[in-house]
Amino acid sequence: MNAAPLSSQTTAELVEKFRALGEAKGEATLEGRIARYNRLYWQLDAVEEELKGRNGDQRRELARFYTHPAPQLRLDAAYATLAIFPEQAQAVLQRIVDRGEFPQAANALHTLMNIKEGTRIPE
Repeated sequence: MNAAPLSSQTTAELVEKFRALGEAKGEATLEGRIARYNRLYWQLDAVEEELKGRNGDQRRELARFYTHPAPQLRLDAAYATLAIFPEQAQAVLQRIVDRGEFPQAANALHTLMNIKEGTRIPE
């Protein structure tokens, strides 16, 4: 992955980094590598924040991962875009639940419940 500061990377490079980090995060989950998962979580969060701060909120570019084969990447993309595309992102979460793609389905269900109850407000 590109080691340049996030602020100097293009949106396309950040979207690719998000993809790679999301896929790696899914692998870390399946392998039970909690420390690696945690590091990837924070790296992914930093990429998301950089995209959010760009003109026009470039997190919208992450919607391209709504149909990706990796459930963790779909989950992360849905989370990142809940404030921009609420209906579409929630539909992605629901599909993860409906397909029984665990462990991501548990997180997706919990998020959907929190949205319904009003305890999670996407930003």
